[in-house]
Amino acid sequence: MSTRILSTSPLVGPALYKLGERFPDLVIAPLWSIAWRMSLAQTEALVLMVTESFAEADLAMAPNLKVIGTYSVGVNHLPVRACAEKGIRIVNTPGVLTDATADLALAMLLSMTRRLPEGEQLARSGAWKGWAPDQVLGTGLVGKVCGILGTGPIGKAFARRVWALGMKPVFWDREGRGTPVDFGAGLARRVPLLDLLPQCTVLSLHCPLTPETRDLLTRSMLGLLPKGAFILNTARGGILDEDAAIEMLHQGLLGGVGMDVYEGEPNINKSWFQAPGALLLPHLGSATHEARAAMANVVCDGIAATLGGKLG
Repeated sequence: MSTRILSTSPLVGPALYKLGERFPDLVIAPLWSIAWRMSLAQTEALVLMVTESFAEADLAMAPNLKVIGTYSVGVNHLPVRACAEKGIRIVNTPGVLTDATADLALAMLLSMTRRLPEGEQLARSGAWKGWAPDQVLGTGLVGKVCGILGTGPIGKAFARRVWALGMKPVFWDREGRGTPVDFGAGLARRVPLLDLLPQCTVLSLHCPLTPETRDLLTRSMLGLLPKGAFILNTARGGILDEDAAIEMLHQGLLGGVGMDVYEGEPNINKSWFQAPGALLLPHLGSATHEARAAMANVVCDGIAATLGGKLG
């Protein structure tokens, strides 16, 4: 039987098609479509997107499966333990999207704190009457604390960016280590969450979605933030209580919330659309040509290695 590569979508760049040439044959079909279901029983390598869940019960429909490649860093949408027990390898894409995601978080931060969407809307409206001393005033960042949830590569890369702006990065001490974090441009404090939140002008999420971090930022936790604080979420939906954040925006307790990921995406809580100070993006964290092509290379190289060969 020929090796089958089943992907739910084309990937950026040529890597997936090279994989299909090396290990015929390649099928690209939407998740749970008829064509996808018909191919699943013979599939040895499965390629999934970050928003596509594949449960433990679904493994029974893929008896020949050897490897799952996920076009993402996170693996919370996959049955990791069950795959390990069955000897099914999971290939994800850490590292190659670090800078792209940190750049996007920085763009969101500057856009919110300098109120760029409002300024652009005013300029486009035709109602702008010229410069005024109190027009669209933003929030300065120099000397202020940026709390960072997550000490992985993306969290550290974001710390370097805000440090370059003159902010003071401080990390959540998730493991209770109490030791500083070397983020590549210096050392930053690591403190417990209850001590971190009251210091933050900016709180940026860069941690994975795990049982520990799910529902981490409840309404009571968010209430510890100073009035006017800004929140950025380029990590995962499910960490932040979205309803509480929306309510706090309406109450003027938060200066802004930047969302690139959502609970239950692609469905977005419609209350976000009326929330003042909400900056909403459609999961663009890794959306550069370079990052997405590199992600494809990592996934396809990992699949090729698992199936007994190399690409290129």
